[in-house]
Amino acid sequence: MGLSQYSIVLVNLDKTIGGEIRKTRPCVVISPDEMNRHLQTIVVAPITTKSRNYPTRIRVRHDHKTGWIVVDQIRAFDRRRIIRVLGDLSSSEIRRLKGVLRETYVD
Repeated sequence: MGLSQYSIVLVNLDKTIGGEIRKTRPCVVISPDEMNRHLQTIVVAPITTKSRNYPTRIRVRHDHKTGWIVVDQIRAFDRRRIIRVLGDLSSSEIRRLKGVLRETYVD
């Protein structure tokens, strides 16, 4: 399965514990294309439709719905959890995501 950074993919996130986001849901691929080509694991940020305007959440539109990329719950998992590719983020959504990733994890 060819995956690209910033693709939206449908992922089975179960089995989870505690406050982890669960069930099958859309996620955004965060890992760079080089990793996606060579490793069995993929790094994603889940998307939820129930959120508040937190500094670590990015509002996006996908499939005619408003959702939130949950940057504070980035996960790595085996690519076999991916059910299918749903689409891609827009260029403005990618810019916002990159800004939140830098602010949260780099600066």
